[in-house]
Amino acid sequence: MLAPTYQVSAALPYPYEWRAGAAALVIIDMQNDFCAPGGFGERLGNDISPARAIIPVIADVLEAAREAGLLIVHTREGHLPDLSDCPPAKLERSRRQGAGIGDEGPMGRILIRGERGHAIVPELAPLPDEIVIDKPGKGAFYATGLHDVLQERRIESLILCGVTTHVCVHTTLREANDRGYRCLVLEDATAAFDPRDHEAAIRMVRQQGGIFGWTSPAAPFIAALRTGHPGA
Repeated sequence: MLAPTYQVSAALPYPYEWRAGAAALVIIDMQNDFCAPGGFGERLGNDISPARAIIPVIADVLEAAREAGLLIVHTREGHLPDLSDCPPAKLERSRRQGAGIGDEGPMGRILIRGERGHAIVPELAPLPDEIVIDKPGKGAFYATGLHDVLQERRIESLILCGVTTHVCVHTTLREANDRGYRCLVLEDATAAFDPRDHEAAIRMVRQQGGIFGWTSPAAPFIAALRTGHPGA
C-alpha cells in the first residue's frame, strides 16, 4: 500500500506534496546566541526582534509536527572550545564586527558548544528523542552527519524554518536541493535581522518555477498535518 500523500495547496510556486513518513521538520539555529538579548546576533549590532517574533510560530509548527509523527531535526551553529573547527577567515570577520567567536559574552563564550549562548531557546527545546545536529558552518550538511541520518530514515522532503533566512536557512536549503530533497520554506517561521534580506531570500526559493523549492505560510502546513487531507 502506498503511503498517504499530504499537500499544502497554498504553497508557491505550486502546491507542495510529501509522503507520510518521508518528511522531516528542520529547525535551524534557534539558539540564544542568535535569538536572545546579549547573544552573538545582537552584539554584532543586529535587531533581534524578527528572530524573537518567529519563536511562537515555530512552536506551533513543532507541536503539530510532533503530533503528526514527523522526524524532528534541530541544528545549532557553533565551534569546539579550542576553535580548531573555525576557519581563520570566519574568526577574523567576527572579531572585526566586535563580537569574536570564542570571546566571553553574557551567556558564556560566543558560539562555543556547551555554552548557554549555544543552546536552543527554551521555548523550542528538543525532546530527548529528537535529533540535534551541531554544525561548524552555515549549512546543516557541511561537516555533519545530517545526510546520513535522513537517508537512513528514507526522508525525501524537508520543511525548513529558523534563522537566518538568507544565511543558514538558505545555505541548508541549497545543500539539500543539490542532494535531491524536496524543500518547503515556511515564510513566517523564518527570519532575518533585516526584513529586506528575508524578503529577497524567500523570493529566491520559488523563482523560475521553484528553483530551490517551495514557500508557504506556516498555517496551511499545520492545517495539512492536522487534517491529513490533500489540499489543506
